[in-house]
Amino acid sequence: MKVIKDHIKSGSFKPFYLLYGSESYLKKLYRDKLKTAILGDSDDMNFNYFEGKDVDQKKINEIAQTLPFFRDKRLIIIENSGLFKSQSELSDQLIHMPDSTILLFIEEEVDKRSKMFKTVRDLGTIAEMNGLDEKNLKLFVVSLLEQEGKRIAESTINYFLEKTGPDMANIKNEVDKLVGYIWDRAIVTPEDVDAVVTTQITGKIFNMIDAIGSKQQNKALELYYDLLSLREKPMSILFLITKHFNTLLQVKDLFRRGSNPSSISEMVGIPPFAVNKYIGQAKNFSSGHLKDALEFAADMEEQIKTGRMIDKIGVELLIITFSTRKIS
Repeated sequence: MKVIKDHIKSGSFKPFYLLYGSESYLKKLYRDKLKTAILGDSDDMNFNYFEGKDVDQKKINEIAQTLPFFRDKRLIIIENSGLFKSQSELSDQLIHMPDSTILLFIEEEVDKRSKMFKTVRDLGTIAEMNGLDEKNLKLFVVSLLEQEGKRIAESTINYFLEKTGPDMANIKNEVDKLVGYIWDRAIVTPEDVDAVVTTQITGKIFNMIDAIGSKQQNKALELYYDLLSLREKPMSILFLITKHFNTLLQVKDLFRRGSNPSSISEMVGIPPFAVNKYIGQAKNFSSGHLKDALEFAADMEEQIKTGRMIDKIGVELLIITFSTRKIS
């Protein structure tokens, strides 16, 4: 990202850019920054946008060969095309494009062995944009609030991030809600977070598993019914519960073998700031208990799909069963 910032600052650009990874907020941010830096605020004559896996590569090439109108540069943005995961005729045409054309690719996943990737790597600039670590997520929250003249304690940031999860676009939306809610006050409190910040479904699932592990059956069921009232499908909830139990099993095993939180975060795929919470939650379950839960969930899924169990009741039965068992 630093390289792209330098290009924007200097006004000197590469012919190709690839922004890829899981963090949509960052990709959109730098996509828009590059567009403004290359073309200015408004220049539709020299801008083209393509999206989707059926993009017309021939048309893209034809436009790319066209000189810009009364400008130095023409910009083509190609988003979510899948061109970096398969062979593409466009890869052979890139090297023949005029210096006045800039191609900006936005993708979620890429194959680094593909010809497209190697060409863009050799002739352009590639930036992988995944989620921020705990430290930078906190700095992101603080910077958003500081822009509005607001402050927040670190403990409140932790509480806020537990509710929002690590998605930066969601964090931005929730910060905007907080700013509007506290109005002329300068400091964000935990009570403000409770009042307006929406807990993501993964957060609700985490709380539900917490209740199951601490044998608070009524609370676990209440959280389940809350999700149903929000029109979440029982099978989707079952999938998330299963995924969470599997994550806990992995965390428990890695922690037992001496892995540090940073390694656990990377290997299991959970946000760095949440690792310690997962470790703590995993202590409420034995490995055998978690394996039993996974087998039970798989059995419920099969019974539901074959029509032998009503989906809502199947998930309810899982919650009841594992919020009454003792750790073995």
